[in-house]
Amino acid sequence: MLHLQQLQEGIDYIEARLESDIDLADVARAAGLSQWHFQRIFKALTNETLKTYIRSRRFANALEQLASTRLSVLDIALAAGYETQESFTRAFKDCFRLTPSQYRRMGNRSLFVRKVRLDESYLEHLRHNVSLAPTIEVRPTMRVVGLPTDYYGIDSEKNNLGQKLPPLWGQFLPRLNEITNAVPGVCYGVVLPAGPRTEQLRYLACTEVQGAGDLPAGMATMEIPASTYARFTHRGEARNVDATVNYIYGSWMVSGGRSHTLGPDLEIYDSRYHPTSAQSVMHYAVPVHASAG
Repeated sequence: MLHLQQLQEGIDYIEARLESDIDLADVARAAGLSQWHFQRIFKALTNETLKTYIRSRRFANALEQLASTRLSVLDIALAAGYETQESFTRAFKDCFRLTPSQYRRMGNRSLFVRKVRLDESYLEHLRHNVSLAPTIEVRPTMRVVGLPTDYYGIDSEKNNLGQKLPPLWGQFLPRLNEITNAVPGVCYGVVLPAGPRTEQLRYLACTEVQGAGDLPAGMATMEIPASTYARFTHRGEARNVDATVNYIYGSWMVSGGRSHTLGPDLEIYDSRYHPTSAQSVMHYAVPVHASAG
């Protein structure tokens, strides 16, 4: 339950600072996690990005102030993190289809009533397409060579995964024969934060190499340190792999007694993988501390 406690500490940090600037990296630091891992776990558990949550909580505060205080709209806008009343009004109207003044005249009526909905496709995925218990394995140090890119993942409002990663693989696979001493049969997607204070992730579409060789133009090399990994099987189309990752971060890691080492995640593709086949098999592996707890 450690991750749940850490998540709550991050939320408490947000709640105490709703009327001031909130840096996502500071939220994660208050929870004792890296920004990427806090956002990843938060998105998996809530199906909401961290920025969206902060904006929603500020709007909820604003709604309460509009309904129960005589604060000016400008004061409420500034407290909600907006620089002008006009920018707050635009955002408010985009969200609720009415202006702050119109809402104030309505009286105390909640605009946050939501119908509970079970995601049947996600439950179906868990029943049939993901190994709920991973294989725990020690992976030796591995040197990889491939094509890199930076992108925003599904835990960011700027998510551009679909625009960045498929073209990257389309460029990389035809160039596999340019890589000297490549280990045949398996390719990897390496996922790690692009930096300490950014939402962006760095992705390397790559293959393992053993031995020296010239680095092909535009490619990068990386050493993946030896680590214990929890390796999950994903069955079905590649576009559904986020459901597997959500399960890992939002369910297994929260209740499984293992914590992430903050090393790189690995997507593992072998001969059983096909990007659009329902019979496709690939693996997603996360580095974990060697013992539970």
